[in-house]
Amino acid sequence: MEINLPYGKDGQVSAKIDDSINTTFLEANSVKIGNSVEVIEEALINPFKSLALSQFLSDARDILVIVNDATRPTPTKRVLDVIWSEISGKNIPLNFIIATGAHRGPTEEEYLQIFGIHYDKVKDKIIVHDAKKDEDMLFLGKSSNGTEMYVHKAGVNAHKIIIIGSVEPHYFAGYTGGRKSFLPGIAAYKTIEQNHKLALVPEACALALKGNPVHEDMIDALKTVKKEIFSIMTVLDKDHKIYAVTAGDIHASFEAAIERANEVFAVPIKKKADIVVSVVKFPADIDLYQAQKGLDNGKLALKDGGILILVAKCRCGIGGKAFADLLESCSTPKEVLETIDKGYKLGYHKAAKMAEIGLWAEMWGVTDIEPETLSKLFIKPFASLQDALNAAIKQKGKGADILFLMDGSLTVPMVQPS
Repeated sequence: MEINLPYGKDGQVSAKIDDSINTTFLEANSVKIGNSVEVIEEALINPFKSLALSQFLSDARDILVIVNDATRPTPTKRVLDVIWSEISGKNIPLNFIIATGAHRGPTEEEYLQIFGIHYDKVKDKIIVHDAKKDEDMLFLGKSSNGTEMYVHKAGVNAHKIIIIGSVEPHYFAGYTGGRKSFLPGIAAYKTIEQNHKLALVPEACALALKGNPVHEDMIDALKTVKKEIFSIMTVLDKDHKIYAVTAGDIHASFEAAIERANEVFAVPIKKKADIVVSVVKFPADIDLYQAQKGLDNGKLALKDGGILILVAKCRCGIGGKAFADLLESCSTPKEVLETIDKGYKLGYHKAAKMAEIGLWAEMWGVTDIEPETLSKLFIKPFASLQDALNAAIKQKGKGADILFLMDGSLTVPMVQPS
């Protein structure tokens, strides 16, 4: 059997395995795709708990549009195609802010990925959020959990805010979208750090909202943002085509989008596998910090003592420095968790999630990261998919079950025995 897996924006990696080996390919559920423009327009006309977009903007003194950075597959430019005449023809200030959270700002190529043909028209109106730039942050109050809500002043000073986001499973916030545009999207570094520390508990996991302290803290902190907000949430299918769009009130549109996201990304499996190959597609393969989500979702399909192989280009290297420095400084996964217990820094939640897997399984990697660097992060490097599969089958035997998780950063396997 020849296997071809996506790798990077347009590339692929290939391997051959014996037909006698029990192999499963797990993809997001297939859903019916309609006309994307019509789907967006319908959501704008019939929003949840809100006026239609045109009415929402009828008395606007200025408009701020919050958009995701290039680590998300959000079809921002497709939404802008539909709403452009509505937001640009009012002869009032129009600005955009990129909700980077604690990520870096976009490259020139990534600006085009986000804005498409609109980039030339808006490039002088774009604010790139920098979470460490304290002079840009304003304090709005504390959540009941004690998280200090500092957000970018552009979000505080704007009269009308439009959010363009996407909703898919998230490995510790439950789901992306909605409230994440503010926290972590345009929040201060210390605010993000306080919130993300809550990711260390077991309740902070994919598909979980009730009892998830990260989500509950985000919702609570968002109550301090007393602004008029119109939210546009997209849900994509396995090929990143627009499946559904919800709009209106930030909470109601988010909740409605979750139902549609589950239809795509919550995928049943009958049993766990000895070997799981988790493929992280573009753009989530930007670096290991983002691609780690593929490990966290992949573990849900892996047997105790199994091998989890991450296939992700990681075209910009490791990404977050704090989590990599922590992993490199420790000799065992257990030591990583013990170090985190002594003091938390932003990024340590990534190290904790990886270390937790390392306690009961092996992590291997097919990436563009230097082998010496990757091996220091408790991930055994392989030069090719073929080499990794050959080694895994040799270790586990030809009777091993192999599961290929074809979009590991988004798809959540759920064991449902028949």
